[in-house]
Amino acid sequence: MVDHHVHRHTHMKKGVNLPPIHIIHVDEEHGCVSIKRSRPKLLFFITFCSVLSCVLLLLPSLFSSSTSSTFSLLYSYEGDDDGTLSGSKAPLCSSVSDGTICCDRTSVRSDICMMKGDIRTNSSSFSVFLYTSSNVSSDHMTAGDELQREKIKPYTRKWEPSTMATIDELTLIAKKSNSSNVENVHKCDVYHDVPAVFFSTGGFTGNVYHEFNDGLIPLYITSKKFNKKVVFVILEYHDWWVMKYGDVVSRLSDYEPIDFNGDNRTHCFSEAIVGLRIHDELAINATLMENHETIEDFHDVLDKAYTPRIQDLVQEEPITIVEPEKPKLVIISRNGSRAITNQNLLAKMAEKIGFNVEILWPDKTTELAKIYRSLNSSDVMIGVHGAAMTHFLFMRPGSVFIQVVPLGTTWAAETYYGGPAKKLGLRYIGYEILPQESSLYNEYERNDVVLTNPDSVNDRGWEFTKKIYLDRQKVKLNLTRFRKHLVRSHLYIMAKRNQARNHAR
Repeated sequence: MVDHHVHRHTHMKKGVNLPPIHIIHVDEEHGCVSIKRSRPKLLFFITFCSVLSCVLLLLPSLFSSSTSSTFSLLYSYEGDDDGTLSGSKAPLCSSVSDGTICCDRTSVRSDICMMKGDIRTNSSSFSVFLYTSSNVSSDHMTAGDELQREKIKPYTRKWEPSTMATIDELTLIAKKSNSSNVENVHKCDVYHDVPAVFFSTGGFTGNVYHEFNDGLIPLYITSKKFNKKVVFVILEYHDWWVMKYGDVVSRLSDYEPIDFNGDNRTHCFSEAIVGLRIHDELAINATLMENHETIEDFHDVLDKAYTPRIQDLVQEEPITIVEPEKPKLVIISRNGSRAITNQNLLAKMAEKIGFNVEILWPDKTTELAKIYRSLNSSDVMIGVHGAAMTHFLFMRPGSVFIQVVPLGTTWAAETYYGGPAKKLGLRYIGYEILPQESSLYNEYERNDVVLTNPDSVNDRGWEFTKKIYLDRQKVKLNLTRFRKHLVRSHLYIMAKRNQARNHAR
């Protein structure tokens, strides 16, 4: 799958299909021109204050880059994705009364609904019923026995209509309870004494970036408070996804996940969350977590998930001798577009500087425990911008992550991998190639905007970005220029090791 997150930037930047922005609430009209009549001697003072207010409101947009202005407006407040600013007391639906459904739709990224009471699934109608006593009041009264009806697509790309159109929709229905009728129509086949979390593995599942950003990290954020005492109910269930991420899922839940589409039994719960909370790109906002967990805590989950399998791999493999004093450098290699054409020379140069070098070729069939083992034991990772850079999550905080940034990908490289890597505690280096290091240099005139002004090309739309910069571009590193980063990284790692030795004495 292509790097869809770049497509995301193009759409947001061009203003295509954007939902209304609910999270900023900056009322420029009232802030600037709502001046009531007053006594003449106060007029100058009021006018001055009004002008100053306008300047303060508009100042950030005047100095922001045109490339990321729309995106920064949407995501400048991470806390908004939980329906509240970080200074507020609690997000919407943080507490739910028995027998009610509460939906928080304030986030640009995802909707989330809470249910509490007699909850029963009905997969054939893609519904979840909540039965309640007839004396429970509701702000959403409908005719007959139905008290409330909500529709929700439990996937974390709400702002992307084309993607959400592919996601199965759940109908949540609160109804008046008639015990005999309920047992006849929706008799419980399986009782669960722990809450449920409903989410979808549809959409862009199949791309490692989306699997972590849209799925696993939001799943951790949403379910962590239950301390593994939670059942995951999955829409658009994929056996391969459960197999691939089973080790991680088992660290988040003590129970087997349920295939909502394929399991026709009626599952009964007393509490449920439908949808996942998401904070930021491959990141966790500790201020929004009950126990202030961070992305490093998520890394610890990965560590615990993969350690048993890694121990088995070590026992299965023959003993190899490496020089322990040499730092380990891993190159994540690509075939086709955005490949490093002089990768072998890069590896030889790194070895001469003093690294033990490993070249990793991950693909969809590569066991994640093997990738985790390579990167978690590395000191430096090098890779060209793309979905595989998501694997920086496998590195130990304090390691070095060097992302090679091809032409036309500067904003996306920093937003989706560079910034998040720094939040994990990695020493991040974004190596932006020169036009001469791009294969496009041999295809276009030296003054062509493809080489001189990639932003203007990206402004034309996603089709141009994909066709030119993602699908057709390869990289031939200027090794003299790149060598400086490797030398500095080597010095940094060795200094860190010496510091650790001195501290241990």
